[in-house]
Amino acid sequence: MATTVLEPTMTRTAALAKRSVLVDWLTTVDHKKIGIMYGAWAFFFFVIGGVEALIIRAQLARPEATLVSPEFYNQLFTMHGTTMIFLAVMPLSAMFFNFMIPLLIGARDVAFPRLNAMSLWVFVLGGLFLNASFLFGTAPNGGWFGYAPLSGRQYSPGPHMDFWVLGLQILGIASLAAGVNFFTTILNMRARGMTLMRMPMFVWATLITQVLVLLSFPVITVALILLMADRLFGSGFFVTAMGGDPMLWQHLFWVFGHPEVYILILPAFGIISEILPVFSRKPLFGYSAMVFSSAFIAFLGFGVWSHHMFSTGMGPLADSFFSLATMLIAIPTGVKIFNWIGTLWGGSLQFKTPMYFALGFIAMFIMGGLSGVMHSVAPADLQQTDTYFVVAHFHYVLFGGSILALTAGAYYWWPKMFGKMLDEGLGKFHFWTTMIGFNLTFFPMHFAGLLGMPRRVYTYPSGLGFDLYNLMATVGAFFLAFSILVFMWNVIKTWRSSERAPADPWGGATLEWTIPSPPQEWNFDDEPVVTERDAVWGMKRAAGVRMLPEPVAGDGKGIHMPGPSWWPLVVSLGILSFFVGFMFDKPWAFPFGPVTVFGLLLTTFAIFKWAYEAPDAHATNH
Repeated sequence: MATTVLEPTMTRTAALAKRSVLVDWLTTVDHKKIGIMYGAWAFFFFVIGGVEALIIRAQLARPEATLVSPEFYNQLFTMHGTTMIFLAVMPLSAMFFNFMIPLLIGARDVAFPRLNAMSLWVFVLGGLFLNASFLFGTAPNGGWFGYAPLSGRQYSPGPHMDFWVLGLQILGIASLAAGVNFFTTILNMRARGMTLMRMPMFVWATLITQVLVLLSFPVITVALILLMADRLFGSGFFVTAMGGDPMLWQHLFWVFGHPEVYILILPAFGIISEILPVFSRKPLFGYSAMVFSSAFIAFLGFGVWSHHMFSTGMGPLADSFFSLATMLIAIPTGVKIFNWIGTLWGGSLQFKTPMYFALGFIAMFIMGGLSGVMHSVAPADLQQTDTYFVVAHFHYVLFGGSILALTAGAYYWWPKMFGKMLDEGLGKFHFWTTMIGFNLTFFPMHFAGLLGMPRRVYTYPSGLGFDLYNLMATVGAFFLAFSILVFMWNVIKTWRSSERAPADPWGGATLEWTIPSPPQEWNFDDEPVVTERDAVWGMKRAAGVRMLPEPVAGDGKGIHMPGPSWWPLVVSLGILSFFVGFMFDKPWAFPFGPVTVFGLLLTTFAIFKWAYEAPDAHATNH
């Protein structure tokens, strides 16, 4: 592809003016634009997962309903779980990783801008590939956990689970690329004076999350490759009749799956730990304890996976070990909760929308955590594990935890990301509708589960005591959907408004509040120097002011930024082609067919062009 070297005097803005908006966004390597696209696509998939949930709840509102068939119901609950975990919550966290981490650490960019762009496009194409299965009537139908032998060819014929196996491998590449990028960025690109123990808590949470990603995703990748071999090439890793072991899948999946829980929740912990001090007007209580408790959670997260498997007959020794480990992991989580309460205690509380969602998060996460500790008791777990009690538990942790915290983060950082304030009145209305809808949906599931309602069933007979609880949950689910519409209206109203947000609307403590809103492409005109933990509060204290002067956008003269590139998108298309080929190819030479070979060659060629693209092509000196 022909490239043009821009003159040093030509500004980035002038260069992009010559490019279409679509091309600009497709080729950008700006971490802020990538973060916005992560958020937009994640919200799109979140809405899809929400629609799937509404259909599920409509089917379960009454006993013996026939709104959907058993087969389509299996597809819905498989894709709902897969979508919410891999296509919504994780990439919503990645939105904040991308946009905020360089700003929080005083950096102008991430360590690997093009790898960052590739991660985005691999995620987008993987998500679209998974959901394209609906167009063929062959959506995954074996559960989001893919238990063998149900996910094998014998019990799941057709391409249903092939979409799932290959789609998750594509998404795993995106996660690993992002993990390498942010791990390197945080360790190597912090501002002068920002030692590890001066980093904001969200940066710590992000760093620990990337460690979990880099250690756990290879495990699920191995499991998916083995399952792909069973399904597509006739091997028998999980087939008992061929000498395989279905239990191997569960061990591999949950060795990944429980750290994945903390991949979802640790960023939420970090967001809450940024919001509470600002709206309490006091530093985070027990900063060091919060850091070490996060690290301890990550460490123990790899030692509790088999509490998902108490009903598989592992024996009393294994059951006892994993029961104790599950009880132990509650301790560092409790440390966080008490430190958040300590931050609030005696503070000058400011009840803005981010604070509302942060407080709601603490309350709902405590409820989810308490029911989680109940499952550390193996005999109790044996009764509850395949009932709606567990469905209630993990929704209190993942929606009442992750989603509420991510929403708090959206309201908190929205003015920095877009330069406009979301409406406070609509925000608080959004909070109350969310809390009412959420609790009406999931709290009754505890009782239905204790009465014995099993998970993963598409209907149930009348007279077992489930009827009222299911109807309540369905009404709550549609009310919860209404709360999402309130948020969408808030976004639209804000977008149409001409009122601009100040650079520091909340009186923040971290570096992102010292630059214009939205930030200029190069973030900081001058690289900041950090002398204490709450850097911006220190600057205000030293200047004897409550608010710093409104920053003026600079011209970026002399600052070199990486230019746009098509190659990350082309690499992503090659990766997609490589995996799609395994589904539809007739192999030329085992195991490769023409589409797979094309994808491999395209990926290799694009990586070569990426590596040797002229470093000054499209780049600018401001």
